[in-house]
Amino acid sequence: MKPMATLIEAKDLEKLYRMGDETVHALDGVSFSIPRGDYCAIVGPSGSGKSTLMNIIGGLDTPTRGRIVIAGNDIGEMNDDDLAVFRNQTIGFVFQSFNLLPRLTALENVELPMIYGGVEPKLRTQRAAELLERVGLENRMDHRPTQLSGGQQQRVAIARALAGKPALILADEPTGALDTTTGIEILNLFGQLNREGATVVIVTHDHDVARATRRTIEMRDGRIVSDQVNDRSARHDANI
Repeated sequence: MKPMATLIEAKDLEKLYRMGDETVHALDGVSFSIPRGDYCAIVGPSGSGKSTLMNIIGGLDTPTRGRIVIAGNDIGEMNDDDLAVFRNQTIGFVFQSFNLLPRLTALENVELPMIYGGVEPKLRTQRAAELLERVGLENRMDHRPTQLSGGQQQRVAIARALAGKPALILADEPTGALDTTTGIEILNLFGQLNREGATVVIVTHDHDVARATRRTIEMRDGRIVSDQVNDRSARHDANI
């Protein structure tokens, strides 16, 4: 079996913040790699460094020291304009709070990244409709966020994340604002997308959510303390 190509390669990442006279090591010597097609959770409590690492993976921040290469791009070598283009072309973000624009319909929200990407109107409308159908919302395309349940809003957000055909789906606490049953449905959707070939990284504090993925990287005090493959029986369909 041919090994999967590496999508994310991090080497000796450090991130330092100054807080008055004190220097805080948000990341302290973090190294790992994630192949294309992986389904991975980065888990840890508040202050573990997982959010800082997520921001660096997402091109929202750069490391103080060390190197991170994503889809062949060295994040540390990019200026702000390059990072903005990189994010739009390479990463699909899914947030805990959905981040949908309330005045736009589900279809229009999914179209947004393609508008920024310069996709022709007819093509972007067609693709947005296909993506909403893919996440089970073919009958909700004309609904605004206030007319949708939390789970439906998160499905719209996932469809939007897929709009630019990203190399990576990066989800920040994607079940945090949902009830348990709806959270399971969203995790099963991520699992389905991964089985169809998507690379998915979920950042979470919840070990039950992490167990639904293929692999868990656990962080504490700015360092990776474990990196393990999850039990296959626990992740085919989430049942947390």
